[in-house]
Amino acid sequence: MGLYHAEAAHYSPKLKIRQPETHGLVRGKAVLRAWWQDAFLRLPSLKYFPSSLTADADRVFMEYTRKVENEPDMLVAEVLEIKDGLIVASRVYHG
Repeated sequence: MGLYHAEAAHYSPKLKIRQPETHGLVRGKAVLRAWWQDAFLRLPSLKYFPSSLTADADRVFMEYTRKVENEPDMLVAEVLEIKDGLIVASRVYHG
């Protein structure tokens, strides 16, 4: 969490499904921490396998495979926006 700005925004299709009231978007480190903590508690076998990483001073683009036991693998792309060395926004893309 130390890489994130205090008011960082995060968008994910999984958020939209699991917490529809968010419309897929949450803000703030405390909310992000709770979201990810819930995911790791619900999915103890969750693992990410990076396949591509491209970055400059303002953005990071990554592709990775999400693996969870008894679920099909999922190809994921994620964009991180960086300002003053901290992630200010992240957006996840997957089917």
